[in-house]
Amino acid sequence: QVQLVESGGGSVQAGGSLRLSCAASGYTWSNIWMGWFRQAPGKEREGVAALTTGGGDPVYADSVQGRLTISQDNAKNTLYLQMNTLKPEDTAMYYCALRSRGRWNGPLAATSFNYWGQGTQVTVSS
Repeated sequence: QVQLVESGGGSVQAGGSLRLSCAASGYTWSNIWMGWFRQAPGKEREGVAALTTGGGDPVYADSVQGRLTISQDNAKNTLYLQMNTLKPEDTAMYYCALRSRGRWNGPLAATSFNYWGQGTQVTVSS
């Protein structure tokens, strides 16, 4: 059974940094899409960054380009999101996601992913 467990969230001041981790287990697929999404209260879940585990250029939302970096450690089956120059509008619950099947709506569409972690809260104060 696929499990995605996020960690690393917390509270920081604007301009600060955080590093989120997603420990993945329970699957043997290779070259799959994995990504980070976020959801603020009252808003829809939005894609932040995604990559294919087999390599290739990652994809970022325009709102985080240049500030957030997605990466992976295949040996540890762990996905990371380095978050720099954080802004109050980055405040949200952050989710790790994995795609194994289903309709493809693009790498930053939540509907493209079928496995989700429980989320980790990021709060940025001004």
